[in-house]
Amino acid sequence: MALRGVWQLQKLVVSYSDWGGSSRGIRAFMETNLPTFKEKNPQLEVIEEHIRGQHPHLKAYYKNHNQRVVCVKNMTPEDILLHATRLRNALGRKVIKLRTRHVTKHPSVQGTWTTAVRF
Repeated sequence: MALRGVWQLQKLVVSYSDWGGSSRGIRAFMETNLPTFKEKNPQLEVIEEHIRGQHPHLKAYYKNHNQRVVCVKNMTPEDILLHATRLRNALGRKVIKLRTRHVTKHPSVQGTWTTAVRF
């Protein structure tokens, strides 16, 4: 995703094994979908990494120095393309758990409004 017109994903590393059965989908993805993905995203540096004896994964490096790793073991090329586009569209921020459903910068002094209030 672009934040103020700047794409946040800098580099996408595609790690796979040349003989592992769990890498069958990613090898098909690299033959069919990866060249078009590179053409559509010229701002993105895509690196193919050869690892033997490990499950395939996508590793994304963002401008804010965060990284995300997605395991794509035994996935189809279409699912891998979906994960790659989701990594490209993400901002790279850490996921934080919200304490309440009501989030505001300026909380009310009177409290949160509910339908159970009696006048």
